[in-house]
Amino acid sequence: MSKEKFLLLGISLFFVIIVFALSSYKFEHASKFGEKYSIFSLAMPEKLDFAGEEVPLNYFDVRESLDRELHVNTYWQSQTIFLIKRANRYFPEIDSILKEEGVPLDFKYLAVAESGLTNSVSPLNAVGFWQFLKKTGKEYGLIINDDVDERYNIEASTRAACKFLKESYTKYGNWTLAAASYNMGNKALSRTLDVQRENNYYNLYLNDETARYIFRILAIKIIIEAPEAYGFHINKYDLYPPLKYSILKVDSSIPDLAIFAKKYNTNYKMMKIFNPWLRDSALTIKNKSSYLLKIPAEGFRESLYTERPVLSDSTLNSTPQIGK
Repeated sequence: MSKEKFLLLGISLFFVIIVFALSSYKFEHASKFGEKYSIFSLAMPEKLDFAGEEVPLNYFDVRESLDRELHVNTYWQSQTIFLIKRANRYFPEIDSILKEEGVPLDFKYLAVAESGLTNSVSPLNAVGFWQFLKKTGKEYGLIINDDVDERYNIEASTRAACKFLKESYTKYGNWTLAAASYNMGNKALSRTLDVQRENNYYNLYLNDETARYIFRILAIKIIIEAPEAYGFHINKYDLYPPLKYSILKVDSSIPDLAIFAKKYNTNYKMMKIFNPWLRDSALTIKNKSSYLLKIPAEGFRESLYTERPVLSDSTLNSTPQIGK
C-alpha cells in the first residue's frame, strides 16, 4: 500500500472514530436529559359538560380541539399558575353574582379565557375582566366617562355580562351558543347558524378564534378544578386571597383622591387597586348620584405575609380545588 493510500485510510478512520464518539456522547446526554425532564401527552376526560350541557367527546373533531387547548394551557405553565392563583381571589365574588343572576357557574371560566382575570385592554380596546367594548358596555348599563369606567368594576361588569348571556340564552336556547355569542357577537353567530342550518355549537364551521373559544374555556375549567392532575402543585398559602375591605357610599365629589385615601388610613395606590374603575385622581358626582368605594381593611396589605403560617410537608402538598 502506498504512503498516500495509507495516510488517506488513516484520516478516514480518524473521522469515523470522532463521529462515533460524538454520537455516543450526544445520545448519552440526551438520554440523561430525558430521564430528568419528561413531557407527557395528557389523558382526556371520559365525560365533560359546559353549564350542564354535554360536550360530545365521541366526535373526533371535538376531542382533538379540546386536546389542543388542554395541552396549550397545561404547558404554558407560568400563565396557568397565575390563573389558578387569581381564581382563588376573584371566583368567590364572581360565583356569588352568577348565582344571583341565574347564570351557570361555569361562566366564570369565560372571564378567565377573556382576560386572565386581569383588567386588561385588548388591541380593539375591549376592557376589564369581561372585555367590554365602550359601546357595548354602555348598552348594558355600565357607566363610562372621564372619571369612572365600570368595565373595570368586577361587580358591575359581571352583572352586565350576565345580562348579555341571559339574553343570548333566551335567543339560542342553550348556554354553549350563548358563550360562543359572547366571543362572536349575536349578529355574526345568528348569520352563521342560518347559513349552516344548525343550532349546535359543536356542528358549526367557525373562524379560528370562536372555534377554539369554548374549548379554551373547557380546558381552563378542567385544569383549575383539578390542578394537581395536570402537574400544578401550588401551596395553598401562595394562592391569592380575596381582598378585604369595607364599603363606603359616596354621594359628594372627591376633589383629591390621595387626600381622601389618607383620611381612611390608606393611600392612593391602594384605592386604585381596590377600585380600578376610578380612572382619574378625582371623582366628580353629579345629579344626586352615588358610588360605592371599597376601603382596604386596615392591616390587610401587610397581614398576608406577616401572618403567614410555618409550612409543613402537609401544607406544602395541599392544593385546594378552586371554583367548587
